[in-house]
Amino acid sequence: MNSDLKTDAQWRQQLNDEQYRITRQAGTEPAFSGEYVDHDEAGHYHCICCGQALFASDDKFNAGCGWPSFSSQLEHGVVTHHPDYSHNMDRTEVRCQQCDAHLGHVFDDGPAPTGLRYCINSVALDFHDKD
Repeated sequence: MNSDLKTDAQWRQQLNDEQYRITRQAGTEPAFSGEYVDHDEAGHYHCICCGQALFASDDKFNAGCGWPSFSSQLEHGVVTHHPDYSHNMDRTEVRCQQCDAHLGHVFDDGPAPTGLRYCINSVALDFHDKD
């Protein structure tokens, strides 16, 4: 994790209310509401907080779960995994390695070859096309 993390006040100034709620308070956007659920352009998805490239469009797939889903992270280690027992569930939360933003969760029901499904909040992402 980056040692130059911003203060809560700085995050509140940079992010809109929904971005702050999701990324800094581990919230979740409603299913099928995010702008990247059905997005299929070629490029990379970056962290909305710090700009770190996290996922590639080549690894995006339609899981039918209501959130953008990826079978792997762009580079090993750009997304960190953390136990999450909130809401009486046993899940694995994923965060941006660089700024510790909450992104979503990862599950082991994804496609081959990884078998992973990174289920990510659209509001935590910023898409950059290949151009």
